[in-house]
Amino acid sequence: MNDWSTGWPAPAKLNLMLRVTGRRPDGYHTLQTVFQFVGLVDELAFRPRPDGRIERVEVLQDVRSEEDLTLRAARLLQRATGVTQGVDIRLRKRIPMGGGLGGGSSDAATTLVALDRLWGCGLGEERLAELGLTLGADVPVFVRGRAAWAEGVGECIEPIELDQPWYLVIAPACHVSTAAVFAAPELTRDSSAITIRAFVAGDHRNDCLPVVRERYPEVAQALEWLGKYSEARLTGTGACVFAEFADKQAAQAVQARLPDGWRGWVVRGMNRSPLLARLGREG
Repeated sequence: MNDWSTGWPAPAKLNLMLRVTGRRPDGYHTLQTVFQFVGLVDELAFRPRPDGRIERVEVLQDVRSEEDLTLRAARLLQRATGVTQGVDIRLRKRIPMGGGLGGGSSDAATTLVALDRLWGCGLGEERLAELGLTLGADVPVFVRGRAAWAEGVGECIEPIELDQPWYLVIAPACHVSTAAVFAAPELTRDSSAITIRAFVAGDHRNDCLPVVRERYPEVAQALEWLGKYSEARLTGTGACVFAEFADKQAAQAVQARLPDGWRGWVVRGMNRSPLLARLGREG
């Protein structure tokens, strides 16, 4: 008998702006950033099991089980609620790892949201977002499922309505270490805070960009190439870069010119995560 609950989406995100405004005594950086979801989506399926065990059906290459955010999210929810059920988790991975697109955080958020429903925990959005923050600063945004202006270490989230353009996202053939970028002595850590109005008016600065461009020549090359066609930007700490286009056809025309061996996706910006629609279908 197939008792899988399927079709749980975990979308990628873009950081449309990222300013590092300070550093707390505990070492965490304070930020301002804007999150928007895009139509590059991992898909998860869950099969509750009565024995309390939490297992991945397939092993994710190069990710140890103790680092797997889907497993960590499921175990966190199990501990927080005292639920005795377990679950098998199946993940269809489409979002590239280590690219700044938030795939791991999105997978964790979808796991929390789905199991809250499937296990009958009933914690709801606020409590799930609190739990998600212990897994990663980006997880609450994916739990809430709305494009957002975020501050602090990611915990201060305000929904924002944005244009929903077409983007071309390019994944250079390298992995950027977020920890290394934020540890870099040359990273700007005292940017002045800006307003949403200033962002909408075109302030798209990413304070991590100079560090990443200098340390990762593959990213610098992708930025230079994409910048010939539109404003090329870095999402988060990278490695993925992206540019906005007037329509899908314009983005596809540039995608068709990608150098051999490069990976790129034409995706639509989304202010609402498809996870919210999945919840609506289940409710």
